[in-house]
Amino acid sequence: MGSLLLYLICLFMASTNVNAFPGFQKREAPFDQVRTRLNRHYQDAEEDEPDKYFHEATFHQHYDGRFGDKKLKYEERLSHLSALIQTYFSTMNDIGAETWIMHGTLLGWYWNRGILPWDTDLDVMVSERTLYHLAEYYNMTMHHYHIPGLNTARDYMLEVNPHYSEDGIDSSNQIDARWIDTETGLFIDITALRRNRTVDSAGAEDEADAMMVKDKHHYLYDDIFPLRQSTFADAPVKIPFAYPELLTEEYGEEALSKVFYEHHRFNIEKGEWKTLRFSELHGLSGLSRNTSYWGMRLPLKHG
Repeated sequence: MGSLLLYLICLFMASTNVNAFPGFQKREAPFDQVRTRLNRHYQDAEEDEPDKYFHEATFHQHYDGRFGDKKLKYEERLSHLSALIQTYFSTMNDIGAETWIMHGTLLGWYWNRGILPWDTDLDVMVSERTLYHLAEYYNMTMHHYHIPGLNTARDYMLEVNPHYSEDGIDSSNQIDARWIDTETGLFIDITALRRNRTVDSAGAEDEADAMMVKDKHHYLYDDIFPLRQSTFADAPVKIPFAYPELLTEEYGEEALSKVFYEHHRFNIEKGEWKTLRFSELHGLSGLSRNTSYWGMRLPLKHG
């Protein structure tokens, strides 16, 4: 009886640890070890970066070539990206992970709580403690969702970079983890906010206030926390506390006011970006930055 009990305990530990400790390697999970609809991969494995873990697709840098084989059409991409962010935050909320939107995704939130229509990826951050928790218990886990808007079921994979615990700037491994759509290859880049243990940042009252990310971004603790509750792409999300200052520093003041960008015009009445027709683009060719369109500023608001 004792031997049987010991065997069952060992069997349980082995089964639960498959996802928790998948045998971190120096390369991305091999194509033949992940579930995919493709019979070949489209990964761009850069020979000049042998230590890089995450590799992008040969046809576009914002797709994972183990799962995607082509770029989605403009009309398709937005619905798939929306499902990507909705399933990510649903999973992270269930786990109790501390995570928030950043970079271009935060800029899209600022304009209309939605994804910028020309964007092809999404960016989020997690706390360092959350990253370690995800790496220990959720790495390489698959998450199954039924997506009403897509009328199909979809599997999403959480993959953690084995270099996640290495502090400091790392140009080859700036991305700590990814949330990947295993049908299209689209993904969310996940980076961890860490204490800056190597420098005393100007303006920080003590070293604990200085924060950093592997991609060379530096912050103060009060830039991020306390996080604000909001919505994005119809999903409950969190945003950094000092979002106006963060967006202005990263993109400039014009990014918070310019209503023409990437062949789109922001319709203030409807609160949405619309694709410009060719005739409209031609008419804008002589538009000066001094006109009211370029100088129009939207009020800062949150919630």
